[in-house]
Amino acid sequence: MKVKTLAGAIMAMTLAATSAAVMAEGAGSGTVTFKGSIIDAPCSITQESQFQTVEMGQISNAALKDGGKSSPKPFQIELNGCDVSVLKTAKATFTGTESGSTGMLAISGAASGATLAIADNNGALIPLGTESTAQTLSDGDTSLMFSAYLQGEGSAEIVPGDFETFANFTLAYE
Repeated sequence: MKVKTLAGAIMAMTLAATSAAVMAEGAGSGTVTFKGSIIDAPCSITQESQFQTVEMGQISNAALKDGGKSSPKPFQIELNGCDVSVLKTAKATFTGTESGSTGMLAISGAASGATLAIADNNGALIPLGTESTAQTLSDGDTSLMFSAYLQGEGSAEIVPGDFETFANFTLAYE
């Protein structure tokens, strides 16, 4: 009788362990999607630079009155894995919704009366659709330096509120 009880106990423990393993297998599942692109360029653009947000902060409407400008906010396009054996510089072209014919970005949201300007590493305005000045690449990692600032639209009323705008960029190498 003891043999039957021991055999039964072993069988019960085996079934319990098997059942727990089967139940754990169906505890959740999902899918991981990997996306990207292969580009014909001497450098790769980091994901953080490809999709970034530049926080402009809170800017006084008084600073923008009569075409005034805010303080520039620096931002960069990070490149990695650069091979400068042939192409040694990079230029950026920014595009987006233009505010009138200013070459600057229109802002949207509750705020109005200002535009957003993008400047090169020397502080010079880069009009939308125009290449920036060339910046030298380094073997390995390189940061292309830019800045952005708000500028009042002449004598337009500066209406306080939140704003946003978007710029796309393309790089050209020489």
